[in-house]
Amino acid sequence: MKIDILTLFPKMFEGFLNESIIKRAIEKKRVEINIINFRDFSELNNSQVDDTPYGGGSGMVLMVEPLVRAIEHYKTKDAKVILLSPEGKVYNQEKARTLKNEKHLILVCGHYEGFDERIHNFVDEEISIGDYILTGGEIPAMAVSDSIIRLLDGVIKEESYTEESFTNNLLDYPTYTKPREFRGLKVPEILLSGNHEEIKKWRKNEQLKKTQEKRKDLLK
Repeated sequence: MKIDILTLFPKMFEGFLNESIIKRAIEKKRVEINIINFRDFSELNNSQVDDTPYGGGSGMVLMVEPLVRAIEHYKTKDAKVILLSPEGKVYNQEKARTLKNEKHLILVCGHYEGFDERIHNFVDEEISIGDYILTGGEIPAMAVSDSIIRLLDGVIKEESYTEESFTNNLLDYPTYTKPREFRGLKVPEILLSGNHEEIKKWRKNEQLKKTQEKRKDLLK
């Protein structure tokens, strides 16, 4: 998979690309990630990419021209262009599983007071990572990329994500490790029994219980 991220702040991605699972996925060539400063596609002398809004109002608006030039420069026949925006459909694990099958993603990060509305004519869809406002689209781009990359073949062990939260529309079951007792809090005896069939039943029941308590909306 190839992921191109259009941003005004490339340095924000340095840690993201050079640590942990994402770094290993790049080294294994499971994913290619390119961080592109779309300021380079401005034709103005000062590389300006924003301007005041027509009709007045506070803040600055990202201009459509440099963004479209950047998109068209990197777009391939396989590319899916995604605008990261609070107006988009809220992202979830099902969407991550769908996007992992794409060959090429172009993620467009906003900033300031948002995009010139005409940008919507040059993207395939909008994605929001939640009903709140961030200073820019860089953190959403990292979140979306991370959630997709970890699902790619060979990045992590398949069993690590086939039974995790949201896979079956339930939260994950409780997990424990050593010590067996900590300050009076004990590991459930069933997990020490060695009876894998009973452990499996217990875990499913705990998933249902946890989801009922914490995210009842998922059970709908």
